[in-house]
Amino acid sequence: MVNMEVVGVRIEMPSNQPIVLLKEIEGSRFLPIWVGAVEATAIAFAQQGMAAQRPLTHDLIANLLEVADLTMTAVHITELKDGIFYAEIQIRDSQSALLKVSARPSDAIAIALRTKSNILADSDLLDLVGIDIPERLLEVEGVEDITGAKEGAATDLDLERFREFLDQINPEDFAG
Repeated sequence: MVNMEVVGVRIEMPSNQPIVLLKEIEGSRFLPIWVGAVEATAIAFAQQGMAAQRPLTHDLIANLLEVADLTMTAVHITELKDGIFYAEIQIRDSQSALLKVSARPSDAIAIALRTKSNILADSDLLDLVGIDIPERLLEVEGVEDITGAKEGAATDLDLERFREFLDQINPEDFAG
């Protein structure tokens, strides 16, 4: 398993489909995962430290884990089948028994951010579908994250290369 961090949630054009971008902590590969709008918002809220007036679903799950004396230790992004990513949430109970729960990666990531749990990707999966993207191409002028914040600045050439990357990538690229 490879330690990953959430870079952020981006909107893929022209489809306007949200993507959560994971990056290996000790490397340069990224793992883009297409997610639903609700999950993208939940991930962005957690990343920005924003809280709703009332607990949203992922907040509720994190609260239930705490009240039940369960500790979410990690999310494992395990595989890609027929263009769909699969994940597993790992939880320890009060007797230190390890429990595993199947989950959608988007939900698992949203909960992991709230519980400050590790996010890991299977190394074979990352070898298969991980993408090397120079970080400077992710920080381009005019590219908006899901919260609407403008990010960084880059040359026109960097911006054009990043746009070309986004134009060429689609969910079918990850069908294996």
